Amino acid sequence: MASNSTQTIVIPDLGGAEGVEVIEIAVAVGDTIAVDDELIVLESDKASMEIPSSHAGTITAIHVTVGDQVNEGDALVELELTEAAETGKEESEEQAEPSSPKQQETAPEQSAASMETVETVEVKVPDIGSESAEVIEVLIQAGDKIVAEDSLIALESDKASMEVPAPVSGTVLEVQVKVGDTLSEGDVIAVVEAHLSAQPETQTVSETQKPPLSSEPQPKQATNKPVAAQSTTVMPATDLKEVYAGPAVRKLARELGVDLTQVRATGPRGRLQKDDLHNYIREALSKAREGGGAIPAVPAVDFAKFGEVELVPMSKIDKVTAANMQRSWLNVPHVTQFDEADLSVVDQLRNDWKAQAEQREIKLTPLAFLLKVCALALLEHPKLNSSLHHDQEHFVRKKYVHIGMAVDTPKGLMVPVIRDVDKKDLWQLAQEVIELAEKARQGKLKPADMQGGCFSISSLGAIGGQGFTPVVNTPEVAILGVSKATIKPLWNGEAFMPGKMLPLSLSYDHRVINGADAGRFLTFIVDALADIASFEKDG
Repeated sequence: MASNSTQTIVIPDLGGAEGVEVIEIAVAVGDTIAVDDELIVLESDKASMEIPSSHAGTITAIHVTVGDQVNEGDALVELELTEAAETGKEESEEQAEPSSPKQQETAPEQSAASMETVETVEVKVPDIGSESAEVIEVLIQAGDKIVAEDSLIALESDKASMEVPAPVSGTVLEVQVKVGDTLSEGDVIAVVEAHLSAQPETQTVSETQKPPLSSEPQPKQATNKPVAAQSTTVMPATDLKEVYAGPAVRKLARELGVDLTQVRATGPRGRLQKDDLHNYIREALSKAREGGGAIPAVPAVDFAKFGEVELVPMSKIDKVTAANMQRSWLNVPHVTQFDEADLSVVDQLRNDWKAQAEQREIKLTPLAFLLKVCALALLEHPKLNSSLHHDQEHFVRKKYVHIGMAVDTPKGLMVPVIRDVDKKDLWQLAQEVIELAEKARQGKLKPADMQGGCFSISSLGAIGGQGFTPVVNTPEVAILGVSKATIKPLWNGEAFMPGKMLPLSLSYDHRVINGADAGRFLTFIVDALADIASFEKDG
């Protein structure tokens, strides 16, 4: 067998429809595609359908253009097949061949003794060409008068969107589905009090009278209801029910979080296309950069008219810090909780281990103790060792404990990350604090040294202050602010005794952490610092 051959992909069975319009071409010459990759989108007045490829290979020619009317068997694209694709050719063709719409069951027989009878009919989901589909619109409600072929609901699967029309005329008694439901063939949509004609030629609602309801495009039929696809406007729709878009565009909009009612359409007859979504996002980002978003830009001020000024360029670190802080503040709902920790035991241990520290040539600072305690707290309260996933539907729970420490450098604020804090003793942490702080001040930190943090500590102890509200370093969900320790009187149950108290402030992302979570976490830190010997026994 030759290593390559050419295959012509043709329009598959369209359920008897003729002259169905090409509304979107999803590939270009030179594209390499796999089996089931989307080639084009077709549309009739009742359904839109994505045509997948029955073979894998490289596209060498495209035989249709947007706006063409196509029929079953028309040439679609030319593919240069790989050997693997040729081997599976026969199987792929069988799998890709769409089935014809399933025949409808006939409605209950009517009595010939009268011109019209009234019966209660359960309207069910017909053959939709797939195992299940999601309800994206419900177009009726109890009490509505409907006529045959009026749309009842709109369904959407991975490959097609379609409206399900009524097979009978009458009054809607009950609607048994809602938006978001997943339906399959045979599921009940609604209960209708149907007005059925008893004339011999219309005694049953036959399959020739019922409109085809599969996901394949169908020929246009006359209807009393307006069809969104016939709209010529390109302005955004005012209601989601009026949006004219296919399944691929709707899926992309959901992934991007775009409200389709805000998007201007440029496709045929006011149809939304993928490019319309991309243009909408580009315009939104451009407006945001220009200060045209929801937050008004700060007006420019000529400070020179008030006195002498000097224009000092921002360093790269200053610019990055400003952007990160603004992004965090605008996106994260901040809450800060405050407490104080007694450092008496920590100071006693540092004094007891002074000789050992000198022998190791390591300065044992309070930050090493804070790092160790915070790591233990993160293990005890894993919710604070997580991040909000970008899909806004999951938490990312981290199985590692990496903690960032804010360092003030001549070039600006930098946050190197100490990895696996929970697995290191106090001496290792103290040594790493010194080394990373020095690298930061010398400008020798690499990007990897500042990535992967789970939690941050920002200490102003050497500078002063009784407290502050640090900004969460998103995508982390919490940061601990440390201020200057002071001597305060502490009541021991019998008398006031001097104690060295360290002010702590925990800022957290309220989308992930609630007040009780933060309170327990901060209390754990306070208790651990007050009794550090029982938490760190190795010394």
